[in-house]
Amino acid sequence: METKLQFLGATQNVTGSRYLLETNGKRFLIDCGLYQERKFKARNWEPFTIPPEQIDAVLLTHAHLDHCGLLPKLAKEGFRGAVYCTKATCEIARIVLEDAARIQVEDAEYKRKRHKREGRRGPHHVVPLYTVEDAKACQTLFRPLKYNESVSVAEGIRVSYFDTGHILGASAIQVTTTENGKEQTIVFSGDVGRWDKPILQDPDTFEQADYILCESTYGDRIHPQGSDIKRELCDIVNETYKAGGNIVIPSFAVERAQELLYYLSELLEEKCIPHLLVFLDSPMAVAVTKVFDIHQELYDDDMMQRLYEGSSPFGFPGLSLVGTTQQSKSINSIRGTAIIIAGSGMCTGGRIKHHLINNITRPESTVLFVGYQAEGTLGRRIVEGEKEVRILGRTFSVKARIAQIQGFSAHADRDELMRWLSRVKQAPRHLFVVHGEVNASEHFAYHVKDKKGWETSVPKHGDRVILK
Repeated sequence: METKLQFLGATQNVTGSRYLLETNGKRFLIDCGLYQERKFKARNWEPFTIPPEQIDAVLLTHAHLDHCGLLPKLAKEGFRGAVYCTKATCEIARIVLEDAARIQVEDAEYKRKRHKREGRRGPHHVVPLYTVEDAKACQTLFRPLKYNESVSVAEGIRVSYFDTGHILGASAIQVTTTENGKEQTIVFSGDVGRWDKPILQDPDTFEQADYILCESTYGDRIHPQGSDIKRELCDIVNETYKAGGNIVIPSFAVERAQELLYYLSELLEEKCIPHLLVFLDSPMAVAVTKVFDIHQELYDDDMMQRLYEGSSPFGFPGLSLVGTTQQSKSINSIRGTAIIIAGSGMCTGGRIKHHLINNITRPESTVLFVGYQAEGTLGRRIVEGEKEVRILGRTFSVKARIAQIQGFSAHADRDELMRWLSRVKQAPRHLFVVHGEVNASEHFAYHVKDKKGWETSVPKHGDRVILK
């Protein structure tokens, strides 16, 4: 029986991760992610390629929305199989999906009101992709697995999850199929993290695979060497404090927010920055931080040492964990400088839009980006220097200082991806380069072929191949 692989997302772009694996008479989705890039968002509403009830299981690499964000839609439309992932991913995905559902419901309501206010003709019926109830319903399908444990998910099909160091609970997935006594191994990278980053352990590597799907978000570049995140963050905070503005930081609620708190707590302890109010204005980030506290077994040695010394980065003087909408709104009435960390990281939704409205026209304020900004997102347009941007239906002049710290990236760069692949003892039959914009993916595919001699390709959306 042939093993077939179809590329349904995160091909020549960096969101909407989804791959269909058909083997031994079973069908598996590896990831079921939401498209966040504007030009691809319509795909979120398209029918699934395979009727959801005909999919046997989902193998989930991690809890970022671009990898798990369509699970509620999948379940709503008939999927009843198991969603396999690590325990930390189970817990974070529940938080992420419910938050995404709330944002979609709120955005749909806002659009209905705006359309009515603007006098648009025709029906004003705007519906969310899924609701909070849908997000909760799909959670009953989650089945937690441990790292480095080989588990049978169907006859002749075993999976193993190993740590990629990208976010808490993130995994690469090794699928091993056995038919007529012959084994075939396929590795799905998910998102690969970096070595020597705070809080989490370094990525695990692997030694054998017949086929590999490898991400390439930063496959065409090397992260700046010697980037001193603490120094850059310190300078930006102090300069904005002197100017009398706010530091507004669009941040992903998972990993990036916790890493920011890690560095800010160190700067405060070392008295490098003034004792400003720090607002973590994201119910999701607050909830995720609690998951971090539960899974201390996933911390690296330095983080464990900090806890041993009684210096948790998730609780320091001046830190406020913002819950309600009213509390969020009250931040704007505070005089003086504050540090506001809010989602979403690419400014595609959430409370960050309201903080941008209140600060982006103020020359004394700073909008600080600490993560990748996908093509077509509001964050990308701001970073690229647009003088005017549209936020929640209104146009604003960009007068605030725009800053970016590159060293925060949770994605491996080209050389780190090569390091992740370095322990493979024998060349795989093929390496599929995915999860990267076209130039990044093509550059990395060429680089691997040039340095290792491996057969590589960059699949297009919808491509289907037979794994012999």
